[in-house]
Amino acid sequence: MQAYEAQRATQAAISSASSLGLAAHDAAVLHNSNKLTLRLQPCDVLARVAPAAGQCAQFEVDVAQRLAELGSPVAALRAPEVFVRGDYVVTLWAYYEPVTTQAIPNADYAGALERLHAGMRRVDLAIPHFTDRVAEAQTLVADQARTPELADADRVFLAGTLDRMRRAVSESGRPEQLLHGEPHPGNLLSTQTGPIFIDFETCCQGPIEFDLAHAPDEVAEHYPGVDHRLLRDSRTLMLAMITAWRWDRDDQFPDGRRLGIEWLSELRKAAAQSG
Repeated sequence: MQAYEAQRATQAAISSASSLGLAAHDAAVLHNSNKLTLRLQPCDVLARVAPAAGQCAQFEVDVAQRLAELGSPVAALRAPEVFVRGDYVVTLWAYYEPVTTQAIPNADYAGALERLHAGMRRVDLAIPHFTDRVAEAQTLVADQARTPELADADRVFLAGTLDRMRRAVSESGRPEQLLHGEPHPGNLLSTQTGPIFIDFETCCQGPIEFDLAHAPDEVAEHYPGVDHRLLRDSRTLMLAMITAWRWDRDDQFPDGRRLGIEWLSELRKAAAQSG
């Protein structure tokens, strides 16, 4: 968010916490991109603030509540409500002090993801399919007004990669279930009780390989029953999707344009090697 947006979003978070009787006099920014993540003090609550337009905060809260009830390794909510404050929606979560700066061991990462998937198989909610998310990326790439800096040749290449990989993954014949959607290292916290996942707004239906594609490569070696060819296709699809997001004119991901260029190069290398 831009500075003026972040200031309004911070006030929305403080107002939401205060409405519950929580003392929130100060807010430290933990992450700022298209959404704002804050640590509110002295109540020590984590607030996530998103623009109200197009948000899916209630969906995220519903998923997190169901998974917590099942004992899945997920972050706890501090309040079950979704707060609407002007142009923003706010959700409040428990804050977890990091217990280490080291990367979570691959076996622990895989174990946490396997337990998450086990819980997700027991959650009965209306969930979008992973191909819906791919379609959003395809629409973005096809819209020159929304991706004005994407060169024509890159646009054609990225559109073709998204279509080819979407078909490869969706036609794999592998069982599908509820997935996290983006269980990358940034969405896995090391806590005193073990690794826990955060950020459930990207949940979708699909094969477990689609989730594993977001984790470090070595994690899959510790996850049982992986189809490694499908995992390879899923990784290419995932990379094509996040590349598309980086070319959105409204994307506020830190250093996003440089990453968009870098990831296009990686996709071209992968296509040359597979061809």
